[in-house]
Amino acid sequence: MVSSLLRPEPAPLLAPGETVVLFDGVCKLCNGWAQFVIRHDRRQRIRLATVQSAEGQALLAWAGLPLDRFDTMATIRDRHYWVRSEAFFEVVRQLPGLWPWLRVLRVVPERLRDLGYDWVARNRYRWFGRHAQCLMPTADHQRRFLHSDVLR
Repeated sequence: MVSSLLRPEPAPLLAPGETVVLFDGVCKLCNGWAQFVIRHDRRQRIRLATVQSAEGQALLAWAGLPLDRFDTMATIRDRHYWVRSEAFFEVVRQLPGLWPWLRVLRVVPERLRDLGYDWVARNRYRWFGRHAQCLMPTADHQRRFLHSDVLR
């Protein structure tokens, strides 16, 4: 099982130990996931970036992921990155309360989990819709997103 992929150099734009979730900013399902993370990550351990943003594009390039086909969520920290179902499990691992217990679903083989993930990803616009453009975070959520004025 691939728990994380490793790069020789640390991810750009992030402080050591900082976690970021990259998501499709026009996907309504993905935006719902970002809102879920903001709502449940009370300790504000997880940052967010859309894959369409300059920051998201830089992090995708660092991970060697496609810059123009946004069919997966990615979670990045230090020299590690996770995609698809493993990215989800890495996020819930950091949430408080009972959310980390969702990791028991890792007993399902990764290949099967990712087949399900890919099926939802392929149909997400049809099932949940899409925004005409990336939504801008509200003022109280602004600090949760990577921005060029706070890049390191």
